[in-house]
Amino acid sequence: MKKKISIIIAVIVVIALIAAAVIFHYLSNRTHFNEGYVNGNTAGNLYNGGLFCEYDGTVYFSNPSDGGKLYSMSPDGSNLAKLCDDTVSYINADEHYLYYVRNNPGATGAALSFLSVNTDSLCRIDREGGDDSVLILDSAPCLYASLYGNYIYYIRYDESEGSTLYKVKIDGSDCKQVDTAPDFTCSANGEYMYYNGTDSDHYIWRLNTTDDSKGMLYGGNCYMPTVIDDTTAYFMDCDNNYAIARTDLSTGEKTLLSEDRVDWYNLYGDYIYFQKNDSEHPCLGFMRTDGSDYTTLFEGNFKDITITSEYVYFRDFSTDQSYCVPLGSSAAPVAFEPGIVED
Repeated sequence: MKKKISIIIAVIVVIALIAAAVIFHYLSNRTHFNEGYVNGNTAGNLYNGGLFCEYDGTVYFSNPSDGGKLYSMSPDGSNLAKLCDDTVSYINADEHYLYYVRNNPGATGAALSFLSVNTDSLCRIDREGGDDSVLILDSAPCLYASLYGNYIYYIRYDESEGSTLYKVKIDGSDCKQVDTAPDFTCSANGEYMYYNGTDSDHYIWRLNTTDDSKGMLYGGNCYMPTVIDDTTAYFMDCDNNYAIARTDLSTGEKTLLSEDRVDWYNLYGDYIYFQKNDSEHPCLGFMRTDGSDYTTLFEGNFKDITITSEYVYFRDFSTDQSYCVPLGSSAAPVAFEPGIVED
């Protein structure tokens, strides 16, 4: 009798241990969904490759000292930590996860070279990092990934469809095409995505990610719009040599903020940073969002202008050397070389 009781107890213990293991596995691997339409990065950062992303007092970035691998640091540059061995771009963050486009050496994706970068796959990782927590959301080549609540919208390439707008749920399910055009996903405000047309027009359109319906907001000739609170749009004005313009979306009134042709720009708070396209005197500059306080910061050709709460980061177009300068400062930029954290 005692032997039977011992066997029963042992079986119960084994079942309890198995159940605990199953529950632990489920809890540790389940996806934490967002309660609202959170967005993962700023429009300006995503237009410029999404190499930096700030969330809840931490900066997540593609470390130029370590082959572009995913790192984190404090906004002032301290507390450097390595999160995984993936080379990353288009970083997004929410309460539980980071999302990024993987661009590891030897990755496929040459068909996207016309968009200036070859990519491999769309990934998710725990905010604390760890290669073992990486989940591939889409293994196809992709660009311009942007978080809208519980979906990532992105430009996806395959041989049959070319480059088109896709979305995938943050657990990797419900991957589907949204539009046959490669619409920019960068400018987000909650559930709304703002982009310029690419097929028959360059108007500013708004897509509602709750049902993927869309409507036209502004009938201009625009490129890379950044829309603020559904009322004001900043964009590169194709009718005025790609100078930066601002328009009141309620009236349609447009204002040119400068006459400079720009290659790219990044709007953050009260500032607009931009790369001036000039055959004799190209430069990185900035101005206020009303066009005042125009400042030449650094002569030369630069790219990937990304901004956090304390610093502006950018790279030399020819050498890929990274630089940084305090936000709003006219001080001389310094090389950004954060170093490497060994595994």
